[in-house]
Amino acid sequence: MSQKKVLQAKGITKRFPGVLANDGVDCDLYKGEIHALLGENGAGKTTLMNVIYGLYEADEGEIFLNGEMVDIDDPNDAITYGIGMVHQHFMLIPVFTVAENIMLGAEAVRGLALDRRSVVERVRELSKQYGLEVDPHAYVRDLPVGLQQRVEIVKALYRGADILILDEPSAVLTPQEVEELFRIMRELTTQGVSIIFITHKLKEVLAIADRITVMRAGKTVGTVTPQETDEARLAAMMVGREVILKVQKEPAQPGEEILKIEDLHVLDERGVKAVRGVSLSVRAGEILGVAGVQGNGQSELIEALTGLRPVESGAVSIANEDVTGNPPRSIIESGTAHIPEDRQRHGLVLSYPVTDNLVLCTYYRPPFAKHNVLDHQAIDENGRRLVEAFDIRTPSPYVPTAKLSGGNQQKVIVARELSRPIKLLIANQPTRGLDVGSIEYIHREIIAMRDAGCAVLLVSAELDEIMALSDRIAVMYNGQVMDVIAVDDASKKKLGLLMAGSTESVIEQEAG
Repeated sequence: MSQKKVLQAKGITKRFPGVLANDGVDCDLYKGEIHALLGENGAGKTTLMNVIYGLYEADEGEIFLNGEMVDIDDPNDAITYGIGMVHQHFMLIPVFTVAENIMLGAEAVRGLALDRRSVVERVRELSKQYGLEVDPHAYVRDLPVGLQQRVEIVKALYRGADILILDEPSAVLTPQEVEELFRIMRELTTQGVSIIFITHKLKEVLAIADRITVMRAGKTVGTVTPQETDEARLAAMMVGREVILKVQKEPAQPGEEILKIEDLHVLDERGVKAVRGVSLSVRAGEILGVAGVQGNGQSELIEALTGLRPVESGAVSIANEDVTGNPPRSIIESGTAHIPEDRQRHGLVLSYPVTDNLVLCTYYRPPFAKHNVLDHQAIDENGRRLVEAFDIRTPSPYVPTAKLSGGNQQKVIVARELSRPIKLLIANQPTRGLDVGSIEYIHREIIAMRDAGCAVLLVSAELDEIMALSDRIAVMYNGQVMDVIAVDDASKKKLGLLMAGSTESVIEQEAG
């Protein structure tokens, strides 16, 4: 990292109706540096970067590149100045190849035809130069998330970016893909690329950043280096109070069996068996965690349990009631709450206001409907009550849910699902993409439901989360349950071996 400042943002202020998203924010970036921008969901991190990238126009403030003030009116200006941005939700067209996605908007032509050959060659050059191996001829729809992210990075480099903004780049990656991303980031900086890394994950910034700037409520709280801080201090800077990073819970008091899964088989979208003979049981007052590398049948299992995917064979019962293959409403009415893996696709109607999303499971029942007619006053009163009770940060309960930050969208789902009487909570990646304050909050709610006698089935790609919340842990590999072990008997090494498909005998041999 050199001492040359390649980017300075001074006094950036950005207002939206009812929200001051950025309030006089200062931020800078040195050549060859990884500068982490850390903060809660809604702290203003992405808004600031969208201003720098030209997606938003600042109401006040100035931007300097290499010491000269510049006007960035749109992303084309940013690209011209050598700024590239990889968004949290990738901007790729699935039915196009890697090369076609990369050249889109910057097409190479030879005569009247697209010069695909030169693009393919350039992609291969960039891939080799920066250690970003991607097949230019592969279709994006066939690539795992980690490789799609590489395509986005190559796309920015193809356009000449030497300043790279990565917005929550690890939010959808497995632990292995995160390590690979960090390797790529380090390689990019050795070749002079400067990176702004937007995140809310404390361990990641301490592992990868050269400097860390913390934002809270639209303002810059301070800038530190990893050497002079730790997770607890960063969390306090983010939230404005001391945050309990360790989950606090009493020993479980398991009761009657609530969820019973017997020899369940489920197919994926291609008709390939994704769940292979899974049998599990969850009791009232306990949390059964399901660990595993993403893509080993966890998603299909949860979709089958919640009525979102057909069951090929096997049986599922909730509180001794056979619900095998039942539709989602029937599952809900059996006393099940569901925090889905994809909150925007399966958890919310983004165009609906917060109030309506808070009654999606119960809008047709009293007190929200009488004689098949909606009672809007009751819906509004419920919405205002839950917004306050669950600390949903929104300018109004009546704004479209799409306007909320990811963490507050998740709180809407949690508020809806946990504010009604339930016997079973199915939580699939409940804290994915959330900041430390929201994670602390949701962990506390899950433990509270367990202690109130609810059975909890938790699926998470975060081993730390599984080990902190669970009473027992089931490990899935290739659609099968490798083992179910008590949390007191679990270690990261043992779970990691099971997640890789090792048998019990192999684990015992490794331990010996």
